[in-house]
Amino acid sequence: MQKRWIALGVVAALGAGGTWGYQANKYRLPGIVQDWNDPVQPNRAVVWQQGPAKAPDGKRPPNIILIVADDLGYNDISLNGGGVAGGIVKTPNIDALAREGVNFTTAYAANATCSPSRAAMMTGRYPTRFGFEFTAVPVQFAENLAHGEGVGPLKTIFHKDLITPAIPDYPDMGVPAREVTIAEAVKTAGYHTLHIGKWHLGEAPSLQPQAQGFDESLAVLGGAAMFMAKDDPGVVNARLPWDAIDRFLWANLRHAVTFNGSKRFQPKGHMTDYFAEEATRAIAANRNRPFFLYLAFNAPHTPLQATKADYDRLPQIKDHKTRVYGAMIAQLDRRIGDVMAKLKEQGIDDNTLVIFTSDNGGAWYNGIERLNAPFRGWKATFFEGGIRTPLFMRWPGGAAPGKQRADVTGHLDIFATIAAAAGAAVPGDRTIDSENILAGPASRSAMFWRSGDYRAVRAGDWKLQVSRRPEQARLYNLAADPTEQKDLAASDPQRVAALRAMIAAQNKGMAKPIWPGLIEGPVRIDVPLNAPWRDGQDYIYWSN
Repeated sequence: MQKRWIALGVVAALGAGGTWGYQANKYRLPGIVQDWNDPVQPNRAVVWQQGPAKAPDGKRPPNIILIVADDLGYNDISLNGGGVAGGIVKTPNIDALAREGVNFTTAYAANATCSPSRAAMMTGRYPTRFGFEFTAVPVQFAENLAHGEGVGPLKTIFHKDLITPAIPDYPDMGVPAREVTIAEAVKTAGYHTLHIGKWHLGEAPSLQPQAQGFDESLAVLGGAAMFMAKDDPGVVNARLPWDAIDRFLWANLRHAVTFNGSKRFQPKGHMTDYFAEEATRAIAANRNRPFFLYLAFNAPHTPLQATKADYDRLPQIKDHKTRVYGAMIAQLDRRIGDVMAKLKEQGIDDNTLVIFTSDNGGAWYNGIERLNAPFRGWKATFFEGGIRTPLFMRWPGGAAPGKQRADVTGHLDIFATIAAAAGAAVPGDRTIDSENILAGPASRSAMFWRSGDYRAVRAGDWKLQVSRRPEQARLYNLAADPTEQKDLAASDPQRVAALRAMIAAQNKGMAKPIWPGLIEGPVRIDVPLNAPWRDGQDYIYWSN
């Protein structure tokens, strides 16, 4: 009843200026309602549970840290392509994870957007197997995009007819509790499990990290958060006026976290610094027992916010948004270095498996070119730029340094690899798509992606993308054409038919989506959102 009166009060306030005032400001509703229900409290100290004062004698299982960046472009890592702004921004600490461990050079995100990709990492299953097909977003977010997003003649499609009483509330959009997460798996092997950072796999109490196998969780439960308060004297902001997503984020996000399901409170300083500092404290608290830490930074996802100190270190970057973005990348790299330094300081570096990846490719809407170079495409597309992701595994006690592996692997295989390192069992009562890739090359014959009517398969060196908007099949030989420049669909219809049949067979084993994709939006393959429209540009429509 209280929530109903709050909602009515918000509607009345927004509608004080009449129908136009309400419609023009409705996109602000989620943030206002949440502020009413759960106002952000002042900063509070996080107290991590302390492990044993002394490590047990004898050999113990390795500690495991999974580090995930958010919307990191392939070219953002200097090891891959040079780094941001033509190589001005270097990433020596991230590069070191690859050079000192195993670099899986043909690794793929499980989806081209963040929420389903994270669901796959946590479960070792195609997210479509359990209905997690689309990124979880509030209805108001979808409406906002429908009113504010489009490119030239390409307009965003809002499926208002799919809004029915059967759609779960936004907090209930998550990984079903019946799924076995990697945290639940390694707990059975005696691990203490910790989560720090982004979650985006359900905000309802039964879907939050502490209900999905994590002993402790310092979380941003939704898809994003402010890195600092907008008016903090130490922040430099870069707003993106061409992007409806950015407009929604600035209106609704807050500089806030929760700890073990607590009320929201303000973190100390920039979110990237805060998560790294708390990670080092959690590592120190658990140095004498096996632990699994899922460290999910929300950088460099929008909103673009850098510390003034990091921004000031890059005066040679003249474009403001690129400078802010580059500062965020440099900060992320430095803080990952601090996490690695803490492992050495605590004497557990040689018995810790560290895995690094990104949830998907760089985003088209931030307006920065060549984030995913040399690959075509962006986040939300199944071109290599949207789904080819870094995957590095560093384990001095169990992996040869400096090794490169070209077998097709990715997010799906993180689950089984972690379970094997921990000595934990993989669930035997369901289909698991994950393989232990530290034991040897992945054996799968194909990898699949699906988001509504947009689907793809890679089988051997061949990759097929099929879409309804536009109605098109795109076929590429990635051995000869790794950047997908030459579409061979017209010249090889038999291969197209065979790969279509593989997609159809795969789809028979997938579940109905738990919630629908309410929006279909255009993404131009070769230019960012703020580039001018020109006839003949290649595009794809994505479903949220």
